[in-house]
Amino acid sequence: MSARIVAPTPDALAEAARILRAGGLVAFPTETVYGLGANALDDEAVQRIFDAKGRPATNPLIVHVASEAAARALARRWPESAARLAAAHWPGPLTLVVEKTAAISDRVTAGGATVALRVPAHPVALELLRRADRPIAAPSANRSEEISPTTARHVADSLGSSVEDLIVLDGGPCPVGIESTVVDVTGAEPVVLRPGTLALTFSPRAAGTPGSDPTPARSPGQHARHYAPRKTLRLVRAAEPLPAARAGDAWLELPPQPEAAAQRLYAELRRLDAEPGVERILVREPPSGPGWDAIRDRLERAATRGGEGG
Repeated sequence: MSARIVAPTPDALAEAARILRAGGLVAFPTETVYGLGANALDDEAVQRIFDAKGRPATNPLIVHVASEAAARALARRWPESAARLAAAHWPGPLTLVVEKTAAISDRVTAGGATVALRVPAHPVALELLRRADRPIAAPSANRSEEISPTTARHVADSLGSSVEDLIVLDGGPCPVGIESTVVDVTGAEPVVLRPGTLALTFSPRAAGTPGSDPTPARSPGQHARHYAPRKTLRLVRAAEPLPAARAGDAWLELPPQPEAAAQRLYAELRRLDAEPGVERILVREPPSGPGWDAIRDRLERAATRGGEGG
């Protein structure tokens, strides 16, 4: 098995669209991270995503569509809050959780009654959606729990041995660098299920501990361990003294601006994870403030030992 990294030429996009329509898998860039895509209307195709990633069946997938109209067609109800958020942030790094129609595979939603939808703001993703003419279910293109990929090479390194003849459309480094903000709009008020780079002020919903509740999650990114390197990651809290240096320690240094830190986070984690001699990755707790909430969330989950993510 191997991954084939290709430029997103018209011929490559046409081939990728044919693969998706035939029930296969394709990796492609979005503005957030690279996704591993399958036809969201095809049970068997969606199951191939779970198999390739080693992803728990209780962890739902985000479905990518080309427009708000396409999203509405997959929703049993499209509340005013969904329309307002979509108008403000689509295409972009925002995922909306809505009540689903029967067209969406139950495997996509982990058997739940809601589906997570978004319109990506990446020209390659949008052109692939247009050519495939299908909603594309696509979690991050990496093995479950591991660091999300922000380049085509990251995808090949993560999944090259898991998916036969995987095509990876190379759209360059992802400009946002961490996963989308997920907002549940099924209730009276919107609720943030997963923080992202959008500075939304809705109330957050606490994530459960893996294994404590067999109910399927309403959104990906809810498990305690997620986005994690193979090596130990230690998050050093602002109030605690710096740990004593020891052999094998390496500090993860992030830029002082949250946007730049998000862009570099996963690439730097991957670099240190692959660096010989590094046994433990240390990183200081990010500053307070909404711009840093998503980065803190990813680091806290990456520093958790045990449990399952995706």
